[in-house]
Amino acid sequence: MSLVAILVTMLQLALCSIAIATNSFPDLQLLNVNETLTGTKMFMPLGLSETDDHRGKWNLKLVHRDKLLSPNDSSTLHNHGRRFHARMQRDVKRVASLLRRLPGKGTHDGDAAYQVNDFGSDVVSGMDQGSGEYFVRIGVGSPPRSQYMVIDSGSDIVWVQCQPCNQCYRQSDPVFDPANSASFAGVSCGSSVCDRIDNSGCNAGRYCRYEVMYGDGSYTKGTLALETLTFGRMVVKNVAIGCGHVNRGMFIGAAGLLGLGGGSMSLVGQLGGQTGGAFSYCLVSRGTDASGSLVFGRGTMPVGATWVPLLRNPRAPSFYYVGLSGLGVGGVRVPISEDVFRLTELGYGGVVMDTGTAVTRLPSSAYNPFRDAFITQTANLPRASKVSIFDTCYNLSGFVSVRVPTVSFYFSGGPVLTLPARNFLIPVDNMGTFCFAFAPSGSGLSIIGNIQQEGIQISFDGANGFVGFGPN
Repeated sequence: MSLVAILVTMLQLALCSIAIATNSFPDLQLLNVNETLTGTKMFMPLGLSETDDHRGKWNLKLVHRDKLLSPNDSSTLHNHGRRFHARMQRDVKRVASLLRRLPGKGTHDGDAAYQVNDFGSDVVSGMDQGSGEYFVRIGVGSPPRSQYMVIDSGSDIVWVQCQPCNQCYRQSDPVFDPANSASFAGVSCGSSVCDRIDNSGCNAGRYCRYEVMYGDGSYTKGTLALETLTFGRMVVKNVAIGCGHVNRGMFIGAAGLLGLGGGSMSLVGQLGGQTGGAFSYCLVSRGTDASGSLVFGRGTMPVGATWVPLLRNPRAPSFYYVGLSGLGVGGVRVPISEDVFRLTELGYGGVVMDTGTAVTRLPSSAYNPFRDAFITQTANLPRASKVSIFDTCYNLSGFVSVRVPTVSFYFSGGPVLTLPARNFLIPVDNMGTFCFAFAPSGSGLSIIGNIQQEGIQISFDGANGFVGFGPN
C-alpha cells in the first residue's frame, strides 16, 4: 500500500471515529482547535465527479452542499461565518417544517431472507445551495443524465426538475428533459401508484399530478412518472418520481430530492425487497475535502455496530424514531426523566433522526440541565457571547487544542453513543469562536441532527426495525 493510501485510510478512520459502549467511556477528549479552524479556511469546492465503486459495493458519494459553491463566489466560499449563519437560518426553517408535519406540532399532548443487490453513492455537503444539506449524484433516465439530488431521511417523494420548466430554480446540471429519455412513462390518473400520493390529481384527464409543499415555503409541482435511475453501475427501473415543472425554494444547486423516509413512496420504500429495506450513510465532516457515502442493500449492514430499535409512529410514518433514555456529560449521566424522550401512543414527542436538520434539538426540560452540566465541566474555558441559536459559546482563539468533557446519548436498552468532540463543539467563524452544538426545540419533539451524525456510519435496517451506529 502506498504512503498516500495509508494516509487516506488513516484520515477516513479519524473522520469516522466513534466510541460506543454499554458500561464505560472516556470522561474527557481532545478537541484540536487549530486543525478545526484550518478546515474552515481551506475550503475547496467540488468538481462534478461521477460515482465510485468502493470495495465492491455500489457506493454513492455524499457531499455537503457548500462543496457545490462556485469558485467565483469567493464572498461565501471562504467565509465560514457567512456559511454558518445561512445554515442556521435554513435549520430553523427545517425544524419548523418538521413540527408542522407532526401530530400536535410535535408537542406532548397528554402523556407527555432477501435477494439483495447492494449499491450506493458518495455523499457531499450542500451548505449554501438550498434547503437540502447533503447531496448525491445519480443518473436519471435512459441514457442516464447525471444530476445532484438532495437526500432527505424525512421525506418520501423522489422528484427532479423537468422540461418544459415553467418555473425552475438554478441548479448545477442542465434541467432533465423527459423527451430525451427512452424509459420515461407518465403514471395514469387511475393508477394505484397515483393513489399513494397525497394531494394527487389529474393533468388533462390522463396523467397523475403531484404537489409537495415544504414548511420553508419551497414546493414542487408536476407530473408523476416511472423512470430509470442509475446508481454507479446499478440500474433500477420503474421508480416512481415526480417530474417537476413548477418548482420554487431553497433547493438551489440540486436537481431535485431523493426521499429516504419510511413511507412507501420513498426510494427505500419503492426498492423494497431489492435492498431488504436497508441503507447506510456516513456524513462527511465539515471542513474537510473528504466525501461521505450512501449505500443501499443488506450487504451494507456493518459487523460490530451497536444496534438500537427503530420506533414507528403511525401518525408520522416518514420519520425514523429511536428510543433515547438519557444524556451524559463527562461520563456522568445528567438527571433527566426518560419521559422527556418518550414517544406516546398518540404519536407525540419522541426522538427523530434527521439528515436535513443540522443541530440536535432537545425539549427545554432536557436541554437546560444538559447544557448546564457541560458549562460546569468547561468552567476553565473562556466564554464568548451567544451566536445565532447557540447560547453556550467559547473563545478558543488562543488555543492549539483543549480538553473537553465527553458528550453521550443513552439509548433504551443500554447502548451508549459517545460523540467525537468536533460533533458537539463546532466553529461558528474563522476566528476561534466555538459553540455547544445543541439547541432547545420549543416542543416535546427531539431531533438528532446531522452535525451530531457526521463521521459516524449510520445504518438503517428497516426490515428488522433497527438502526446501527459504527463501528467505522
